This record gives sequence, C-alpha cells and structure tokens, in this order.
Amino acid sequence: MTMTRQDTDAELALQGLEDGRSSVRLRAALALGTTPDPRFVDKLVERCAIEPEFFVRDMLTWALTRHPVPMTLPGLLRAVRSERAQARSQALHTLSKIGDRQAWPTITRALLSDADDEVARSAWRAAVVLVPQGEESALAAVLATQLGRGERETQLSLSRALVALGEVVLPALRPATTAPDPRVRAHALATERLLRDPDAGFEFAIEEAKRILALGGSDQEGR
Repeated sequence: MTMTRQDTDAELALQGLEDGRSSVRLRAALALGTTPDPRFVDKLVERCAIEPEFFVRDMLTWALTRHPVPMTLPGLLRAVRSERAQARSQALHTLSKIGDRQAWPTITRALLSDADDEVARSAWRAAVVLVPQGEESALAAVLATQLGRGERETQLSLSRALVALGEVVLPALRPATTAPDPRVRAHALATERLLRDPDAGFEFAIEEAKRILALGGSDQEGR
C-alpha cells in the first residue's frame, strides 16, 4: 500500500513538471528530489532542456544530484551533445554540481568555445571542477583563447574559472596581455590582477587594466 502511494505521488510530481505554473513545477522538482527514483531521471534531464524558469531549472539540477551518479551520468552526457543550447548548458551545470570526473572527457574544446555564451560559461565552470590533476595547464591554454569574449558577465565567468585554476594559468595569460585586440589585453590584465588580489573585484580590475592600456603601459607587478 505504501509503495502504491509513493508511485502515485511520483506520477503526480511528473505531471506537475508540465504544469503552466512555475510554482507547481518547482514543487514537483522538489518532490522528485526529496524521494529519488531512478525511473524518473530521464524525465528530469529532459525537463532541464526546456524549463524556462531559472529557479525551477536549479531545483531540477538539485533533484538530479540526489540520484546515484551511475543513473544520472548517461542522460546528462547525452544532453551535453544536444543541439539545444539550454540542454547543453543545464547538463554542464548539473555535471559541475555532481563533480564526478568520469564526465571530464565530455568537456571538449568545442564546448569550451561554444558559440552560445551560456553554454560556454557552464562549460568553463564544469571544466574547473572536473579537470584531472595535471591537466590544469592545458585547460588554461584553451580557456585563454576565450579572453575578450562577450560582455562583463561572460568575461567575469571566464576570469573566475581561470583564477580558480591558480598560478598555472599565468603562462597562458601573459601572451594575451600583448594581444592585438585591446579587449583581450584588458581582460587578460584584469584576470592577472584578480589572481594576485581576489578581493579587488572584477569591475575594479578591468577598469585598472583599461587605464594601464590607455597610458600605453603594461602591468609588470608580480611578474
């Protein structure tokens, strides 16, 4: 009788994921994470790809992290290869929360340079979490190719990813500080500043970098 009631509740929660009200979808995702059931993993992954509300997507990710990794990993890896940008982005976000390095091979250079900023940002965050020991320098070299990309939010995400890798990023950053593109130079200098002083703040670091470039100089402090 108890199992029948649990099955009924789970089916109602699954139906709730399709409801037009975001509050109902949020409660449904909470319910599916509170009482994990491997039968519903694929449905959670599928909903991540189309859910329009950020806070519901975040709850879907939480629900997936409540399930055993062997149950969630295959569906998430398939979603990372989806043609739908949101599917890729949310799957990468979920993989970064799960933190299982079996997922590392799926973090390809193509994802790290994905044309969609949200996908690229999710890939950067996931890569920093999943990168195996000893491969940080190679990852930093790929990430450095994205310097100067996008608006402030995207640039901040990249800087945070690079800073999280630590001093190993310096060989990849330094050539970028003399790149022909002023946006690349400013972003590289700002990231170096954040690496030396994480409390400086990105806005301060980027404005300082622009000031240095405007004066025709280069920041040699700490080199």
